[in-house]
Amino acid sequence: MVVDELSQADVDRIFHALADATRRDIVRRTLTQEASVTELAQAYDMSFAAVQKHVAVLEGAGLVSKHSRGRERIVRGDAAQIARARTLLAQLEELWRSRFSRLDAVLADPDAPAPPPA
Repeated sequence: MVVDELSQADVDRIFHALADATRRDIVRRTLTQEASVTELAQAYDMSFAAVQKHVAVLEGAGLVSKHSRGRERIVRGDAAQIARARTLLAQLEELWRSRFSRLDAVLADPDAPAPPPA
């Protein structure tokens, strides 16, 4: 059910990283245009170090990458990793839709044999 190239630990890191609103906003910003950590820090009411920690969590999940440009650390969102997360969510949605369909069938005719699991 899980995207082939992701381990369960990878999946956990991705969704942990995306569970925070600031990190989701950093991903959104850096998918459209790369930004330095300094530029990102100016957008939030928190310390530079806090923004660095958020970026580190995102980088650990593969949702962003950093590279040096002179003295600055430039952050760029990884669209491919976001696509993997989207695929995971689609797979989970399909699983739950299948379960609800089976429940609907049972509720429609409680005396009928239960449909086989998908």
